[in-house]
Amino acid sequence: VPKKCQKAREHFGAVRIQMESLKTKFPADQYYRFHEHWRFVLQRLVFLAAFVVYLESETLVTREAVAEILGIEADRERGFHLDIEDYLSGVLTLASELARLAVNSVTAGDYSRPLRISTFINELDSGFRLLNLKNDSLRKRYDGLKYDVKKIEEVVYDLSIRGLNKEAAVGVGGEK
Repeated sequence: VPKKCQKAREHFGAVRIQMESLKTKFPADQYYRFHEHWRFVLQRLVFLAAFVVYLESETLVTREAVAEILGIEADRERGFHLDIEDYLSGVLTLASELARLAVNSVTAGDYSRPLRISTFINELDSGFRLLNLKNDSLRKRYDGLKYDVKKIEEVVYDLSIRGLNKEAAVGVGGEK
């Protein structure tokens, strides 16, 4: 995994070059006029950066760190920036991918990872519940997080029923 993460980080160098080129293609004060042209790509890049950081450290990447990885600004006033909604959408995509990773980890015999993913996703869900999301695409994506939480809880429950979480709990330093 560390080798794959390093290779992914190398690819972000090419992304930074493309972002520098994109910054010159339109007036700085018209960011939102053209935002729909790169919105999906930015959200996907946020997901990729967040996934790499999660795999490296099992932590949530900050918006500022993602902006730095992508070579763009975090603050709106500085020009081409990472919009907060794009950041949040990318993080929600991360949650969906981590739900898949939890299932695949069990298949591969790694019984401790789903427990760690469960803790992470529950903390992420708690943070999103604090937000007052309107009825827009971000709200719909957040609704999907509830299903991801349920999916991971089912994996952890199955591990518990089969007695496999005892091994996992010892691996993460916890006790049952």
